[in-house]
Amino acid sequence: MEKSFEDALKELEGIVNELESGNVELDQAIEKYTDAMKLAKYCSDKLDNATKSVNKILNENKQLVDFEVEGEKDE
Repeated sequence: MEKSFEDALKELEGIVNELESGNVELDQAIEKYTDAMKLAKYCSDKLDNATKSVNKILNENKQLVDFEVEGEKDE
């Protein structure tokens, strides 16, 4: 079962708090850092997918088109 964005974010925040406390042994800190990076990528990917979905709107012909905010430029 896929983890929700909110669950992944809470887990990531927990790891960050543990690492910031300074009470984690080096080997455990490296493992937690690795887990945190995986969670950060997962959250980032979920946000990217959500953004792409939200940016699709129906035009007058009922076709999906990209929505662009006025003044937004392609990167």
